[in-house]
Amino acid sequence: MADLPLELDAALTDRLARALDVEGKIPRALEALGPVADRDVLLLDGVEGGIRARQLADLGARVAITADGADSTDVVIGCWSSFRGPSPAELADAERVLRPEGRLLVVHDYGRDDVSRLRGDLPEYGSWGRRDGPFLRGGFRMRVIHCFWTFESIEDGQSFLEAAFGEAGREVGATMTRPRISYNVAVYHRSFG
Repeated sequence: MADLPLELDAALTDRLARALDVEGKIPRALEALGPVADRDVLLLDGVEGGIRARQLADLGARVAITADGADSTDVVIGCWSSFRGPSPAELADAERVLRPEGRLLVVHDYGRDDVSRLRGDLPEYGSWGRRDGPFLRGGFRMRVIHCFWTFESIEDGQSFLEAAFGEAGREVGATMTRPRISYNVAVYHRSFG
């Protein structure tokens, strides 16, 4: 799940993987906030050879997928399924493996976009980014990345959205004037040590 923001059946997962952030804004933000090039990066909940691991490696990161045996790393990255709070225990685990001045980067949906219209009003939309939300209260800063799900054609996008999201997908698809929908991602970031 860390490669994508939601779980779908296999055929739809492949289609979403081809459409999500084709501009590469998410990995560029991770590099800017990390940075990750020439550094040891622990990708939590990552997939060996998956999208995020490949993108980080392409940026020059030395990527590990699991913390097993990791005693120190420069950057810890959690995408979508990690750090749902974040809890003090999760932060302590991240701090334990981070070298001095190490960075923790957490990627989550931000909302206020076409994708949030598909998924409904998730409880974390908005609340995580508020000043009294768990990330900003916990010393994180936030950068919002304005991305897209970009399809081969409007018809391809409409077909995907309806297959993946039913009536909500049909409604969002009917408003498409270009073969893409908006998708805002928040990257919460902070240093330790």
